[in-house]
Amino acid sequence: MNISDLLADLRVYDDYTDAPVTFITADSRAVKPGCVFVCVKGVHFDGHTAAAKAQADGAVLIVAERDLGLKNQIIVPDTRAALTKLCDNYYGNPTKKLRLIGVTGTNGKTTTTFLIRSILEKLGRRVGLIGTVKNVVGGVETDASLTTPESWDLFRLFAEMVEAGDEFCVMEVSSQALAQQRVYGLRFEAAVFSNLTQDHLDYHGTFEAYAAAKAKLFAQADLCVMNLDDAHAMRMLADSDGRPVTYGVTSGNVDYRAVDITYRPTGVSYTLETPAGAENAQVGIPGEFTVYNSMAAAVTLIEMGFDKAQVLYALSRAPGVKGRIEVVPTDTPYTVIIDYAHSPDGLSNIIRSIRKIAKKRIITVFGCGGDRDRTKRPLMGAVVGELADVAVVTSDNPRTEDPDAIVRDILPGVRDKQAEVHVEVDRTKAIALAMRLAEPEDIIILAGKGHETYQIVGTTKNHYDEREIVRDILSGGRAT
Repeated sequence: MNISDLLADLRVYDDYTDAPVTFITADSRAVKPGCVFVCVKGVHFDGHTAAAKAQADGAVLIVAERDLGLKNQIIVPDTRAALTKLCDNYYGNPTKKLRLIGVTGTNGKTTTTFLIRSILEKLGRRVGLIGTVKNVVGGVETDASLTTPESWDLFRLFAEMVEAGDEFCVMEVSSQALAQQRVYGLRFEAAVFSNLTQDHLDYHGTFEAYAAAKAKLFAQADLCVMNLDDAHAMRMLADSDGRPVTYGVTSGNVDYRAVDITYRPTGVSYTLETPAGAENAQVGIPGEFTVYNSMAAAVTLIEMGFDKAQVLYALSRAPGVKGRIEVVPTDTPYTVIIDYAHSPDGLSNIIRSIRKIAKKRIITVFGCGGDRDRTKRPLMGAVVGELADVAVVTSDNPRTEDPDAIVRDILPGVRDKQAEVHVEVDRTKAIALAMRLAEPEDIIILAGKGHETYQIVGTTKNHYDEREIVRDILSGGRAT
């Protein structure tokens, strides 16, 4: 592809010399001869400062927001948006050949996307997946590094889905991706809003900025499926011209409602009231939030025109998601559950859900990530202190922060609450402590890591799989 092909539908008035393009990047460290270098201003680095070196290293075109005095440069109002559009063009506009379904919200994105994909596949459709746990193209799974990939990787995945014969792409759409215009210009056949609680303020700065980023998705969707039980649902629709459809449990005026809910250790069941009558719904994933996630998936597909009875039957056969209320095989008189909950609302959801099925105590092992929003640390502590019977405060991914300092930020919230509090900064020893404390019919929740099989200490990502940790503790292979 040449520069002229890449810029075909962009309003570019600058002079440039046409040349073949090998790839597109906003990473100055990745520049190679034949690439297009897009100058993106980030939190810590402004790509405009690296443009001259990028050109000297072989970039055939510089895309900038201001005149840098370079040859073969073009000026655009927003380089982030331009980066996305250029990647789309490079890969032949693959999303025009896919039916896009996007899911956003603080909690529930992963499970909802997995459920939508599972239902569609059981209905005989070919479906790609992009999200936190994994990416799936043509039925082949690969590890995911970001919830929503950077533009170059994102459009490469889209193109591979088209090549593999996928008809749908179901994807998690993160607030950072929306703020950074990674899905700029895409049109979603359906977009889903799960909920909104405090998270990622280290990046967005304010809750309103976080909410505004999430709301961008619904300005790009034909169908907007909204959890009306969440107070921020209408905020999501403020700038949308899509068709709104609402669901909920407690709200008075929704299009779809769950009633007669039954919670079991093996799943949930409820009656789904729809505009065309009531139907029974069953899901083999336990937890209160499963009601919301499964409703979001079913409502989306029903409103997209799929047969209601077939959708609900497929839903009843959908598997669980790794790291989301995942029961670890232990052969012990107590139960160990792994869950990704890493925000105040996420912890509240998992503990309240487990409370509905717990016969005895709930022991919650949790920590907070380093180099992330510090204001949520005492809030997470308060949730566990109020809702759990035993709280074991430990480390999560400390990154470049002192783990002891992170724990000190958590403790003011967890103290003076109902829970018995233990502190063990070493996460493996904390898990072992919880297992020693556990009595018959207690439930241990290992919160925060979920599907992750690593722990980030400093800048190093170390292998750390809690399933292995539990197994090794039981076999005596780990320090207890």
